[in-house]
Amino acid sequence: MQLDSYAKLERAIALYLVVAWRIGHLMRLGRTHPELDAGIAFAPDEIRVAYALHGKRPPSKPKVNQVLRLIAMLGGFIGRKGDGESGVKSIWLGLQKIRTVIQALPLIEAGNAGGVV
Repeated sequence: MQLDSYAKLERAIALYLVVAWRIGHLMRLGRTHPELDAGIAFAPDEIRVAYALHGKRPPSKPKVNQVLRLIAMLGGFIGRKGDGESGVKSIWLGLQKIRTVIQALPLIEAGNAGGVV
């Protein structure tokens, strides 16, 4: 991103604020209401891709914290018993990977004959 003018910098900050808000909201939602239906916080493609990248099929009613942990694991969160909950950075990195795959989804589906995606 080239931020050679005040207007471009202002637009970049606005975009980053929205992304930061979503990541913070997801993190808090996963901690305070882990049993909520994941469809409240994630798009269907985000849920599907999160499970597919782990080689799993999504359950019929995935929970917010289940999907959030999968996404955070894509961002480096290990998820061991004593590790606690995922943080902002692992969620952010995981969401970047999810977004990349979602953008490539039409190509993947065109070449995939019955896989998990």
